Amino acid sequence: MRASDFDFSLPPALIAQTPPPRRDQSRLLVLDRANQQITHRRFLDLPEFFSPGDLLVLNDSRVIPARLRGRNARTNGRFEVLLLEENALNDWWAMMRPGQRARPGACLQILDKDSNPSAFTASVREINAEGHRRLEFSGPKNIWTELDALGETPLPPYIARSCQQPADRERYQTVYARVAGSIAAPTAGLHFTPELLEKMRARGTRVCFVTLHVGPGTFAPVKTERLEDHVMHQERFVLSAETADAMREAKQAGHRILAAGTTTLRVLESATQAGAGRTRLFIHPPHDFKTVDALLTNFHLPRSTLLMLAAAFAAPGETSGRDLLLRAYEEAVALRYRFFSYGDAMLLL
Repeated sequence: MRASDFDFSLPPALIAQTPPPRRDQSRLLVLDRANQQITHRRFLDLPEFFSPGDLLVLNDSRVIPARLRGRNARTNGRFEVLLLEENALNDWWAMMRPGQRARPGACLQILDKDSNPSAFTASVREINAEGHRRLEFSGPKNIWTELDALGETPLPPYIARSCQQPADRERYQTVYARVAGSIAAPTAGLHFTPELLEKMRARGTRVCFVTLHVGPGTFAPVKTERLEDHVMHQERFVLSAETADAMREAKQAGHRILAAGTTTLRVLESATQAGAGRTRLFIHPPHDFKTVDALLTNFHLPRSTLLMLAAAFAAPGETSGRDLLLRAYEEAVALRYRFFSYGDAMLLL
């Protein structure tokens, strides 16, 4: 298939700029894959689609305040820094903008939230093949422990803000986020509340967790026309023994496994046993799924790997899922669903 097969028209007004007043008040489009029927519900109705013994798997990665501001210590030119991954103490891979001025040897003064100089500087040590910069931070402490004071929540580029809203720190985070490391939220989980999760448990649904730290590639469109030529971004994950055991027990008992989000699904389809690893798994039509029986997800960007994954899940092992999914998207647009990170949800059964 081609990347252009995953284009669709979306009015800009439908790109959600703010979260709903309550997490669980989002709309829920339900796509029954067996009969290709679409129904429209509320996210609060989600427990109705589970049977006792079914397993809900969530990604408990926590978004870090990874966006920093800095200025060149020599020229005073301004930079935006997006931290990606810690290598060692005060040693990080990062994306920098404008990148052409962030050459090896450049030294930055890191600024605080009021644009005043902080106690930290950063030196560009090297540039990798993806254009990411390796930064060495100098200062009185570990930069990781100072991110809450210095950093901003790295909202996706389609959410326009003249300045960050305080509520974003809490709302661009799942209520069960635990393990710090993501630079983007696993957005399918943003709709859950503690009360809704408790209601699902009370109805006999088992809830467990994986960890996948979401990287910058989650927003990147596929730029190659042939899907086979796309190089998938790498993300770190952990599948615990507890979750692996729960999955095995559910399958043996004939219960369903529902993945909350494309990140969760990638872990469950990547890992063959409990443990930590990295995945570059690029799921697109046609793809046979070995573990997951239902997928909860948001509405995704055109040409994104997330949209391609959802299309593959809409018709496992076939290419027809693309047409089915985009038909559902057309209906969502007509009914003015809210799209992307702060938008509404979709359940593929």
